[in-house]
Amino acid sequence: MAVRSEQPDNVDTPQGLAYAMTAYLLWGFLPLYMKLVAHMPALEVVAHRVIWSVPIAGLVLIVLRRTSDIVAALRNRRTLAMACVTAALITVNWGVYVWSIANDRALDAALGYYINPLFSIALASMLLGEKLTRLQWIAVALAAAAVGVLWFDAGSLPWAALALTVSWGFYAFFKKSLPVGPNQGFLLEVIILTIPAVGYLLWLTSQGQSHFGGSLKDTALLMGCGVVTAVPLLFYANGAKLMRLSTIGIMQYIAPTMIFLMAVLVFNEPFGQARMIAFPMIWAALVVYSIPMIRDLRNARR
Repeated sequence: MAVRSEQPDNVDTPQGLAYAMTAYLLWGFLPLYMKLVAHMPALEVVAHRVIWSVPIAGLVLIVLRRTSDIVAALRNRRTLAMACVTAALITVNWGVYVWSIANDRALDAALGYYINPLFSIALASMLLGEKLTRLQWIAVALAAAAVGVLWFDAGSLPWAALALTVSWGFYAFFKKSLPVGPNQGFLLEVIILTIPAVGYLLWLTSQGQSHFGGSLKDTALLMGCGVVTAVPLLFYANGAKLMRLSTIGIMQYIAPTMIFLMAVLVFNEPFGQARMIAFPMIWAALVVYSIPMIRDLRNARR
C-alpha cells in the first residue's frame, strides 16, 4: 500500500479506487463473521478488534519502514488530538455495528450505510465547499423522508442506523484531514484505543466474564477480529486519502447492498411495510444523487 504523509489534492486516482473497492467488498461480507461472535458482548468484541489490529497495522509500517512516523505523530499534540477524535468515532461505529448484527438488526446497519453517502455529500458541501446540484439536494431530502417513515412507524428514531451514519461520516471527514499517512493514522488510532481496551478486558477477566481463553473457538474468533478489522480499514484509509470525499460516498453503495441482501436472504430478518416504503425511497435517493455524480466523474476523466 502506498503511503503519503502530505495532504493530497482533492482528486480521484485509480489507485484510490482499487483500495476503496476492496475495502467495501470486504465490509460487505463482514456480517457473516460478526454473526459468529454474536454470543459475546459488543464491547468485548470491539476491544479485541482494537487489540488484535495493533500487530497487523504495526507490521505494515515495519515492512514500509515508516515506524518513525508514529513516534513523530505521538509527539505532535495537534495530530494526537485529531487521532483521538477519529479513534473515538470509529469506536462508536464499531460498537453500534457489532450490536446491530448480534441483535438481528442488520437491516438497520444497511440503512445506516445507505444514508451515509448522502450524509457525506452534505458534509462535503458544508465543510469542504463542494457544490451540490438540485438533484443531489432532492436526494438528501428523500433520505430524510425515509428516516421519517421509519420514525413514524416505530415511534422512535432508528438510532442504530443514524449512529452508524453520523459516526462514519465524520470519521471519513476527519480521516481525510488527519496530517499523517493512512497506515500510520490507523495504527495511531488503535494505539490510542489500546489502553481503554486492555483495561476493559482485564476488568471482564476479573469478573469471570471474559470469553477469551474460555474455548478454542471463541479465542480464535476474537483474535481473528484483528484481521477482519485492520485489513479493510487499511485499504479504506489509503483509498480515502487518494479520492474525493464525494466519490468515496458513492462507492458506499456496495457494502450496504451486500449487508441488506444478507439480512433478508441469509439472516431472515423481517422486512415490514415501513421498510418496504423507506428502503425504496433511499434507493431512489441514491439513483437521483448518482446521476450528476457519474456525469461529473466522466467529465473529470475526459
